[in-house]
Parts: sequence; C-alpha cells; structure tokens
Amino acid sequence: MSFLKPLAHTSRRWAGSSPSGLLTRSLASTASTVPTKNCTRITPPYAKLVSNLEKVKRVLDHRPLTLSEKILYSHLTEPEEVKPVRGQTYLKLSPDRVAMQDASAQMAILQFMLAGMPTTAVPTSIHCDHLIVGHKGADQDLVNSIENNKEIFNFLQSAAEKYGMSFWKPGSGIIHQIVLENYAAPGLLMLGTDSHTPNAGGLGSIAIGVGGADAVDAMANIPWELKAPEVIGIKLTGKLNGWTSPKDVILHIAGKLTVRGGTGHIIEYFGPGIETLSCTGMGTICNMGAEVGATTSLFPFVPSMASYLHATGRGPVAEAARQHAQFLQADAGAVYDKVIEVNLSTLEPHINGPFTPDLATPLSKFADVVRQNGWKDEVKVGLIGSCTNSSYEDMDRVTSLAKQAVEKGIKSKAGFFITPGSEQIRATIERDGQTGVLEQVGGVVLANACGPCIGQWTRDDLNEKEENAILTSFNRNFKNRNDGNATTMNFLTSPELVTAMSLSGKLTFNPMTDPLVDASGNEFMLQPPYGDNLPLNGFIPGNLSYTPPDVSEPNGAIEINVDPKSSRLQVLEPFGPGPEGEFEDLQVMLKVKGKCTTDHISAAGPWLKYKGHLENIAHNTLNGALNADNEKVNVVQNVFTGKEGAIHEVGRDYQKLGKPWIVVTDHNYGEGSAREHAALQMRYLGCPLILARSFARIHQTNLKKQGVLPLTFADPADWDRMHGGDVIESTVGVADLVAGRPGKNDTPEGGEITLKVRRPNGERYEIKALHTMSKDQVEWFKKGSALNAARG
Repeated sequence: MSFLKPLAHTSRRWAGSSPSGLLTRSLASTASTVPTKNCTRITPPYAKLVSNLEKVKRVLDHRPLTLSEKILYSHLTEPEEVKPVRGQTYLKLSPDRVAMQDASAQMAILQFMLAGMPTTAVPTSIHCDHLIVGHKGADQDLVNSIENNKEIFNFLQSAAEKYGMSFWKPGSGIIHQIVLENYAAPGLLMLGTDSHTPNAGGLGSIAIGVGGADAVDAMANIPWELKAPEVIGIKLTGKLNGWTSPKDVILHIAGKLTVRGGTGHIIEYFGPGIETLSCTGMGTICNMGAEVGATTSLFPFVPSMASYLHATGRGPVAEAARQHAQFLQADAGAVYDKVIEVNLSTLEPHINGPFTPDLATPLSKFADVVRQNGWKDEVKVGLIGSCTNSSYEDMDRVTSLAKQAVEKGIKSKAGFFITPGSEQIRATIERDGQTGVLEQVGGVVLANACGPCIGQWTRDDLNEKEENAILTSFNRNFKNRNDGNATTMNFLTSPELVTAMSLSGKLTFNPMTDPLVDASGNEFMLQPPYGDNLPLNGFIPGNLSYTPPDVSEPNGAIEINVDPKSSRLQVLEPFGPGPEGEFEDLQVMLKVKGKCTTDHISAAGPWLKYKGHLENIAHNTLNGALNADNEKVNVVQNVFTGKEGAIHEVGRDYQKLGKPWIVVTDHNYGEGSAREHAALQMRYLGCPLILARSFARIHQTNLKKQGVLPLTFADPADWDRMHGGDVIESTVGVADLVAGRPGKNDTPEGGEITLKVRRPNGERYEIKALHTMSKDQVEWFKKGSALNAARG
C-alpha cells in the first residue's frame, strides 16, 4: 500500500518505530480533546466595537472601509473625536490585550512598576521563550536554561502574580504560537512586545509589535497612539500545490516590497485564495510581514479560523465571530492604497537570503545563484520550527518527507533540529508519531522555545568564523543573529524545503527536479509533501504545569524584590526632562553606513541575559554598526581625547563630560525586532536626537517613548554631507515644537527642524530635517519620556 497520497478523512499515525519502517494510518474522531476554555476575557466585545464603528462611519460619510480600518477605528478611545485619514491622523486606541515575551517583559514590568497600579487594565500575559538556549535537546536544555535564568523567571512570575498577569512557564512554548492557540480572536486589537506579534493576524486579529513602553500604555489604561496606517491589499487567487507552502507567499511578497516597502502600512489579504489556506498557514504569512516593515498583517474571518478555534477549545469565540461575520470582512468597494495580486496556483517555492529577508530567489534559480556566488555547495544545518513555522500542519508535512527517507534507509546529511511551537504541538506530534519519524531521520527535538531563531544556540559543529550555510524556516536572517558567526549564511525557506535540502546536504539541491540516493545506491525522487491542517484525533495539551489558569487574579501581597547587586535586574530611575528650548552643541559621534537593525543597535543572543539591567546591556550599544567614516564596526574617535574606542565607551565618556551626542544613520534605521532597549540605551548614554534617512516604524516610536527626538533628512542626499566629528551648534524649530507653537511647515502630524552644523575645520552648513511628532508625543519629549508624561 502506498502512503504517498493522503487518504480522505483519516489521520496519520506516524508509526516510525515499526520494524518495517512503514507508516500506518488509523481512522480518527475529529472531536477536540482540548477542554473548552473560559472565553469571557478572550472574546472581543463585538457589540461595542460595531457600535463604535457606526459612529466613525457617520464621521466618514459611510464610505466603504477596509477590514484594517474597521478593526482599528472600532477601537478608538473616543470614536467621534476625530475623522481618521490614512497615513496622516494619529489615532488614540484602546487595545484589548497585551502579550510579552520574557526578554522584553523585564523592562516593561520595571516601567509598569513606576505607574503604581494594583493590576493591569487589560488582560496581559508573559511567555518564557527567549531565554532558553538550544543545544543538546529539549530536556537538558530546558533544565539548564531554567537554572541559568531562575532570577529572571522568579521576577517575572512574582510580577505576574502581583498584577494578575498570565504566566506561561519555560517550556510552554513560543509566545506567538501560544497566543494563536489561546488568545487571538477575529477583530481583536492586541499589542505584543515582539516584532512578530502580527502572527495573530492569521486568526483575524490586528496584532501589533511594540516596545515595552507602548505595552505599558495599554496595561496602565493610557490611550495608545498610532498614526493611521495606509493599507496594502494582497489579492490571493488560485490554490497552493506541490512543493509550494504558505511560507512562499510571504517570501515572494518580501522580495517585491523589500524590507522598507510595508512601512506605515497594514497588509490586508483578500480574494478567493484565502479560502484555501489553513489558519496556521495564514499565521505564517502574517508573522513574516514584519520583515517588510508593515505595522501588521491580517486576514478576514474565514471557515478555517472557526475550525481552528473549535480545535483549540474556543468554540464560543468562533460562534461570536460567526454572528458578527460582516464586521470581520472588508466592506464591498473598499479601496486599498496599493494592490498586489498573487496567484497561488503558479507561485513557486522560494529561498530568501543570505543576510536579509527580502533577497528572494525562486527555487528553480537558486542553484545558479549558489554557483554564481561561489558558495560552498553544502547545507551545514537545517532548522525547522520557530514562531513562523511550528504548527501541526508544518510538522505533519515535514514528516511526510522524512518518512520517505526512512523507508529508503537514509538520514539527513546536514544537522537537523526541530523546534515545536508549543507544548500542545510537542505533545500532539509525539502522540501521532511525527516526532519518532523525525528522530529516525536524524532530527534533534529542541525545547518549545525560540532557541536558534533568536540567537539562543550553542553550536558544536562549527569552527570559529567558518563560512557555512544553514537553511531555516525562521523569519529573520541578519548577520550574527543565529549563532554569533558573521559568516553563517542563513537562508529562509519553508520547513518542507529545509527538510528536503537537509536530506541531500547540498545547497544546490532542488527536490522538484533532483533525485536523492537511497541506502542501496539507487536514485529516487521525493514526492511532494502533504499533511493535515489539524490533528483529526484532536490536540492534547501536554504538560499542564506550564499553563496558567484561564483567568489570573492579582495578589497585592506579593513582594517584588530586586537585588541591588544583581547583574541581571536593575530598578529603573526616570529620565530627566527634555530641552526647554533649542538644542546646542550636539556632538555627532557616529555616522552609520548601511543596514543598522535593532540587532546592530542592541544585539540579542548572549546579551538577552541583561534585558532587565539597563546599565549592563548598554555595553552592547551599536556594537554592530559600521562607521561610515572609517569603515570599522563599533569603532569611533573620541574628539576630546583623539583616541578610538567602542561606541558605548565613547558615549559614556561624552556623558561624563556633559556633552550630548547624536548619531547620523542610513535608511530604515531600527529595522527588526521590537527591541525597546535599542532606544533606551541611546537615551541612557546621553543621546537626545537621531538623524536618519528613514526609520523603521516600531523603532521610531520607541525612540519617541524614551524622550529621543527622531528626525529624518528632508533631502536624503544630505546624509553624504554629515560626518562624525561635526557639531550641531544649534537647532531651529525645537523651541517652537516644545512650546506648542507652529513652526515652519508644521502640521499636526509633523514639521521642519533646521540644524546648524560646524565641521571640525570651522566650515558651517545647514541641514533641513523633518519630525513626525504628534501633540501627545511632544509631551513625552518635554517630560523626558512617555511614562514621565503619564505620571504627570
């Protein structure tokens, strides 16, 4: 009997341990084994949202709205207060929920503690997923990571208990998979302290990655501000087939839009093709929308979402959404700012990279690219999982390939690591046999955590600085990110291609055209992958000790203690107020050339252990930045001593001298993770202003929240004129901004600032710059930070 084609209405039980190596199937019930959750606090208040939206529609003369607009505008704090204009109006919003991962939660909680509130204003969850290092395998790695991070986990758990937050223990899974399984809902507005929070858009949520200070706004019942995004419509037609997967949709779109193309926009999917996608597949697509700079991505409510909600114990949410289905779709005649059409039937598998997620290559052309670049034709390691691709469907489709290898007596020629997205996924694929097959083919199952994707990876297979290629189903592939090795080339692709190419061990392998060789030396072709969207035997929850109760009540008697001698945690001191007038004598310490992501500004990996200690983590400030003036990384000249030093060292020296300093940067400064430390550290070291060709959205907001003024060149070519060592003798327009007086070319959404600059040789020149400060953001700037302004 052949198992290369799925049987209708059956569930695969991958019996990888059978003597013959063959796989068996058994008929299964479709009933979920996950208990029905208490859905009171996870069901959006649809009646209220619809009522709010009607008020906004009256203001907008009942014009048709995109789904993005409907969800956002229905969450306006004062729905009749403003007439929203896409790309212009600042919206004051009331989010429904906050989710935080353990690395970013530390600083968010330290800030929330300053607010003096007994509990959070909205349901909030903490997920322990970033601090677990992948190395030997799940069991030992989890034990080691809990021991090494017990101070942090204890701090987070005590804060959760004190303030009534849901605490997901180490081992429970990756934040975005946990949110999709438990909290996401059609029409929800959620903030998450991680850039891949938009994963929940696969379940119809507007889920936006933010810095911790933004999360604190929602937690403290302060209206959250966002400039009304423009909307890119992606029309999907046709149906995926063969080797093509949902990952290829976003890999293809990343190649079209580039890492900056989605900035200031929400990506909204529509068209007949969306009906053919699974809920988790849509989550994959939305997750990686962060790589094009989009505010978020989302899909309208479709039947696959209802199926997923029922399968994960949230039937009441599915029923409530069904009753409000019209609210959860774009209006007929809605107009998008830009439309891209993708035919799923003709879409080709893609591989993106290295070193940037938008360098997209169709699979049919990838071997030629490898040869043209002279890359070694070897896949060193293949890694599947991560928050982008760790669903049951992903694991089932990958197992269909691994099973073929087992039958032919071969194993992966590359190192092969598997990261389940959650304890629920891990337990279910172990029960259904996928885990056994993946291990038979040479796979090592890591803990339910981010691990190698976020740089928490101990490699034993690599000499230091050895050039090598890894294939991953991850979402981000900047230099140094995964293993700290700048010469590791990370190519992003689907978990199916990662698996197939790991089996071959070759970077030029194309499973659609190239054969593998079995244990007897005979060639064979891998048949295309297949798998179930949902387990027909239902999910099982696994280890329930990781899981918090559906509703967590605050306990004010809990004491949160931070050891003053700790190297991991440090109680925050509020920043001082901003300038009362113009800036004077701002030293240009550094001119950054090229890509400067949040990984360059505040690296992750081993630095994650200092996320709760601002003084210590500031030692990594801009340590990946390339100095345009000397072509050196993390090396600048101290103009007062003439000596060269690391950026953070020179920054501290300037701060001790009372000399404020600034950085001049290139395009899309702050691309990447929602890492508010990249803003906090600059402010902490004495940088009150950053001048860029352009900013990534999250980082620009993070800078504003911490009292740093982000400016862009009015003429991007002026970047060439400025250099480290220059001094901004004075600004013109900051005093008007602070005083609330309209300056030259000022509008409610921004205006012009003039910089009067002196070169070291005494030559003087002027630069025109632009700000995007709203009225509320000016208050943050005046008070020194958003939290200062909130406290009054």
